[in-house]
Amino acid sequence: MDFTKTTEQDSYYNNLERMTVNEIVTNMNKEDKSVPLAVEKALPFVEILITEVINKLEKGGRLFYLGAGTSGRLGILDASECPPTFGVPHGLVIGLIAGGDSAIRKAVEFAEDSQTQGWADLNDYNINVNDIVVGIAASGTTPYVVHALEDCNNNNIATGCITCNVGSPLSKVAKYPVEVVVGPEFLTGSSRMKAGTAQKLILNMITTAAMIRLGKVKGNKMVDMQLSNDKLVDRGIKMIMNDLKISKQEANSLLNKYKSVRKSINHGRKQQN
Repeated sequence: MDFTKTTEQDSYYNNLERMTVNEIVTNMNKEDKSVPLAVEKALPFVEILITEVINKLEKGGRLFYLGAGTSGRLGILDASECPPTFGVPHGLVIGLIAGGDSAIRKAVEFAEDSQTQGWADLNDYNINVNDIVVGIAASGTTPYVVHALEDCNNNNIATGCITCNVGSPLSKVAKYPVEVVVGPEFLTGSSRMKAGTAQKLILNMITTAAMIRLGKVKGNKMVDMQLSNDKLVDRGIKMIMNDLKISKQEANSLLNKYKSVRKSINHGRKQQN
């Protein structure tokens, strides 16, 4: 490799087993504080990637996340939270992990080393030129991800990535790369820590910014969220009350009738006019 894997470099700390619990958590917290600053430096590239994601979604395409291990799980987490948060179909944002769904809970040995399975997994969803694929890999070297993005490029499918090393194979193959360099982990090589936190922050930005721009938010409220539990129903009622300046009973009546915060507000406003 002709690049430095900062994600694999030795921790700034040693003799961890001799530390007290207070020393461990204090030093971990010290390292964690550096993550948002690293993300801040990458924001111009995050913006470019998000702009392309929005462009694809506006044209009817889908957003795919592709990763292995922690990176794959983070992509699946972000994808799975889009339908309940923004009321979008489950097939709009899709997270794929090396080793398949069983790898979400239990690591599948050597799954990330396949040079063909990533592309095969994407083809199970009939991947096409309307879509965009974002590879997630802290090291930037995961074969499952790198080779899948190469295949995407060869088929004129837009590609982006989130990695925590500069000049990695993944960054070089992605058309819209994001490199967020968090440095060595507190526990050497444990990229589920700072690297994972950085990836989660950026994933939050990608889908939240995209959904806002796609009109899935009103003001600062999740008006298209799925009303899947009592807490969310109560939140929806309060949104309607505050927006229309009506009683809880009236808001509840609207929500029961239209089953959607957005529709309830829209119809309620028509009635007021």
